Amino acid sequence: MVLESLVARRVSGLLARLAAVEPVIALHGPRSVGKSTVLRGLALEAGGSVLDLDDVDVREAVAGNLAAVVARATPLFVDEYQRVPDILDAIKARLNREGSLPGTAVITGSTRQDALPATAQALTGRLHSLTIWPLSQGELAGVRENLLEGLARDPAAMVAQAPASTTTRADYVERVCAGGLPLALRRTGAARARWFDDFVRASIERDALELSRIRERQAMADLLAFLTAQTGQLLNVSRAAEAIGVSRATVEGHLRLLEDLFLVVRLPAWGSTLRSRVSVKPKVHVVDSGLAARLLRLTPEKLAGLDPAALTEFGHLLETFVVGEVRKQASWLDEPVTLGHWRTSDGAEVDLVIEYDDGTVIAFEVKANERATAPDFRGLTQLRDALGERFAAGIILTTGTRSFTYADRLHVMPIDRLWTPLTLQPVPESLPIS
Repeated sequence: MVLESLVARRVSGLLARLAAVEPVIALHGPRSVGKSTVLRGLALEAGGSVLDLDDVDVREAVAGNLAAVVARATPLFVDEYQRVPDILDAIKARLNREGSLPGTAVITGSTRQDALPATAQALTGRLHSLTIWPLSQGELAGVRENLLEGLARDPAAMVAQAPASTTTRADYVERVCAGGLPLALRRTGAARARWFDDFVRASIERDALELSRIRERQAMADLLAFLTAQTGQLLNVSRAAEAIGVSRATVEGHLRLLEDLFLVVRLPAWGSTLRSRVSVKPKVHVVDSGLAARLLRLTPEKLAGLDPAALTEFGHLLETFVVGEVRKQASWLDEPVTLGHWRTSDGAEVDLVIEYDDGTVIAFEVKANERATAPDFRGLTQLRDALGERFAAGIILTTGTRSFTYADRLHVMPIDRLWTPLTLQPVPESLPIS
């Protein structure tokens, strides 16, 4: 899979809509994920220009003339604002003078805004943060994914209407190892591997050190390697500290930094109040399955075999891939949702739980097999029975070809249903649109 042209991003439309109602929009995401391209597109539509603070000359000019720069015509477009974090205070001063007018500024950053201690509270209540994740499979295919929208409306219909899948295991392996970072997808083979290596090196040696001024560069790299080996699994901070030979406090600090730089994502435990024996440990996922595959030195050729080691490694990568794809779709929904995983002390688990604001729950279990067997439904069945009517659907995603209903509100779908859109029936006006 090689990316040969620019890809339309789903987040662009959401960003434009939010900019019409919010004073300041901050678009955050990993390095090289496409933030600058999205921002330039929005600026072009608005007839404005972008201040690129990655450019040394621009950065120095802005740092020395903050008040004048921020007084420019609305909206103000700033790329990589963390290079001059004081610009947030300048924007706040303008809002104080002129009022919190919608569309005052759109800014992008490769770290979360709250990772900048001196300015973290500068725009509290006036800044809406939006995350842009790596390219989704639907974006790469030029289609509009709507699985979450359809499941929220009528899960049974989404299953019944789904066509048979033609995606093979080899296809899934290729997609998982490619990931969704645009610049990586523009390369193949050794060139792609070198790009991933440079991406990690720049993130740790430049971004991480600039953010925290830490000197433990090797410990940071070792922690990322350890977490990658645990992708899709429960996070054990004490075990990580022991493995890399640092304190638990150091691991916690470095882990937060890796999250701030969008290299890893913690998937929190969900439903801890549902039963006393539900796990409270989060899972950890590398932000991009292609990056994870490279860090683990796994290639499609290595994963092509059916030996137990290859199956286990592919299973964890596949879960990270699927969770990432669902997270992307969730980030485009107009309605905010909560994502987590569910696991009990006796081993019942669900890989991904999505809870809507009204309490409705949709759950996913990921299997690297072509078939889903009765034991595979254990976690979904327990969660359904515990939630009652709140449980809308439980889906086992497999590498097989068929979609079908297994039992009450429990279904099986091929993984590629995530990026195979179906026509949704209009919702009657008397019903809310999710």
